[in-house]
Amino acid sequence: MPFSSADLAAIGLTLRLAGTTMALLLVLSTPLAWWLAHTPSRWRGAVSAVVALPLVLPPTVIGFYLLVTLGPNGALGQLTQWLGLGTLPFTFWGLVVGSLIYSLPFAVQPLQHAFESVGKKPLEAAATLGAGPLDRFFTVALPLAGPGFITAAILSFAHTVGEFGVVLMLGGNIPGVTRVVSVQIYDHVEALEYTQAHWLAGGMVLFSFVVLLGLNLTRRKAAAAF
Repeated sequence: MPFSSADLAAIGLTLRLAGTTMALLLVLSTPLAWWLAHTPSRWRGAVSAVVALPLVLPPTVIGFYLLVTLGPNGALGQLTQWLGLGTLPFTFWGLVVGSLIYSLPFAVQPLQHAFESVGKKPLEAAATLGAGPLDRFFTVALPLAGPGFITAAILSFAHTVGEFGVVLMLGGNIPGVTRVVSVQIYDHVEALEYTQAHWLAGGMVLFSFVVLLGLNLTRRKAAAAF
């Protein structure tokens, strides 16, 4: 069998982390993307820049500041301890928090572009028929922005699967708790276990190719439908 029990555990943990992050990002990013797509606020540019920061910052920088902020002496770390949750670094939920921030632009930006592409006319037409703001959002905007949600889900899931710097800084290398596939590959290379590293790395390459291929096909179908 090409994968050891440790490899399978890392794969399972990675899929769990990516799935959890994707689901939470779709929920949290939707109102933010809607606001960015429609607000006339002068803060729009600043908020967009903050959302896009993970695209340009080294993952280790993000991981370091999260480690400090969520640690026992950090502001959020003290809050989680006061709430009885303990500290989040070196735990699965610490990885989730790091993944949410690291993959945020891969969810927000596709959703923002999807909401912008809906335009005002469908919403105005629904308003003339008596639909309220929430009704227009759920019955008009969300269905028309469907391709954007598919893109956001695929990109946020795939981007989380490929994390290394953030998870290593924030979660360390704890088997079954924080050791994801990227860290497992690093461990194999450090131990000169190149065959095992090849199997995992090759699987990542294949996964990335399938994701990009599926994303391109989805975009083509969406473009044809509209």
